[in-house]
Amino acid sequence: MANPGGGTVCNGKLHNHQKQSNGSQSGNHKRNRIIRETQQNAKPYFYNKPFVESFEEVPMYAAIFTYLCYGIGTLFGYLRDFLRNHGIEKCSMAVERKEQKDFVPLYQDFENFYKRNIYMRIRDNWNRPICSVPGPTFDVMERVSDDYNWTFKFTGRIIQDVINVGSYNYLGFAENSNESLTTVRNVLKKYGVGMCSSRQEMGNTDKHEELEELVAQFLGVEAAMVFGMGFATNSMNIPALVGKGCLILSDELNHTSIILGARLSKATIRTFKHNNMQSLEKLLREAVIYGQPRSRRAWKKILILVEGIYSMEGSIVRLPEIIALKKKYKAYLYLDEAHSIGSLGPRGQGVVDYFGMDPYDVDVLMGTFTKSFGAAGGYIAGRKDLVDYLRVYSHGAVYATSMSAPIAEQTIRSMKSLMGLDGTTNGIQRIRQLAQNTRYFRNRLNEMGFIIYGNQESPVIPLLLYLPSKVAS
Repeated sequence: MANPGGGTVCNGKLHNHQKQSNGSQSGNHKRNRIIRETQQNAKPYFYNKPFVESFEEVPMYAAIFTYLCYGIGTLFGYLRDFLRNHGIEKCSMAVERKEQKDFVPLYQDFENFYKRNIYMRIRDNWNRPICSVPGPTFDVMERVSDDYNWTFKFTGRIIQDVINVGSYNYLGFAENSNESLTTVRNVLKKYGVGMCSSRQEMGNTDKHEELEELVAQFLGVEAAMVFGMGFATNSMNIPALVGKGCLILSDELNHTSIILGARLSKATIRTFKHNNMQSLEKLLREAVIYGQPRSRRAWKKILILVEGIYSMEGSIVRLPEIIALKKKYKAYLYLDEAHSIGSLGPRGQGVVDYFGMDPYDVDVLMGTFTKSFGAAGGYIAGRKDLVDYLRVYSHGAVYATSMSAPIAEQTIRSMKSLMGLDGTTNGIQRIRQLAQNTRYFRNRLNEMGFIIYGNQESPVIPLLLYLPSKVAS
């Protein structure tokens, strides 16, 4: 079974941490200059609102018309493929040369069937280049196609003030006003654009140190480490935490970066149903009782991988229940807050703040700066020995180029704004405005009859259209 203690995951061993007394915990917070208002009216803050999530099933008529639409599209697709194969209709897709017919094909014909025949018809909805800051509105470069979207060419005209409903710029910190970007401009002049080295060599600056201290203070933990790429923060750090002989329990809807990191770790991976505590507990119980296959030895570690907000479903993790299961079965918890950090909680501190939980109940806190902070990169935060271990053994720290100093400064200015360290209430106002916008947008879509998914507090709002013709319009 997993070792008890609920401590830090590092170096192939479990570091047990006995629960600290209130005095000791307070001491740690002071040593790290962490000031967290964890009490309101002498009582801890806990989330006491109803947890409402909606995953409305598609109406029967919509399902019928959707299947009918794809059926007709498939029939016409085969007809057009027939015409292309006989040279009647021109095909602009990559095709094999006749000289290669005896070799293993580079292109699997059926894999691109829907791309050729359906996606191409509505392709203009995607990959449209913008030429401004991705704020509430942005400017789009106009393009046209004279071969039914196989290729595009730009007209040179700019379409201005297009409403932006697809950006991750949750709090609006991706901006270009001179007043807000003064410190970023100064850092750019001093440090330049790129670091041209890894953190372990010559890519470590005072800006990285400042940002890491600020992240730890913001999250209320002992230490943090920042990385230049959000995707790599997951894919390069999970393999450093677990390996062969370890068990990963992953939510079935986890992001690709988590899935890649889990696969690279060579640990055994088992998935549980999305946000389903019965499914997770069943896997935990079996893991503890039966251990590893064949040998029946105890797992070296059992690591639960979840996200704060799921970017395709708009649902919020049931963190209190997962923490309860983690403690019950002595497992470890890795929480990806890419979409929840900055956008959830009364102080914008993510799903931990949203539920009023203790950040030390989560063994590994991960997040990115690419969404709420209007920057780039990511972080791993938690206990100091965890972070110190990753500084030495994480591929993301040893081999990857460190974060650009201007990007670090952009994150610093955004985070200081959220914490009120800039002397204004601008940050907290942005958090409240996002919450109001989320509720308003969701309510209006419901009133208009649209089917939307996710938690009512989630700023990720998936809207289901079903019919390809609706996507095109």
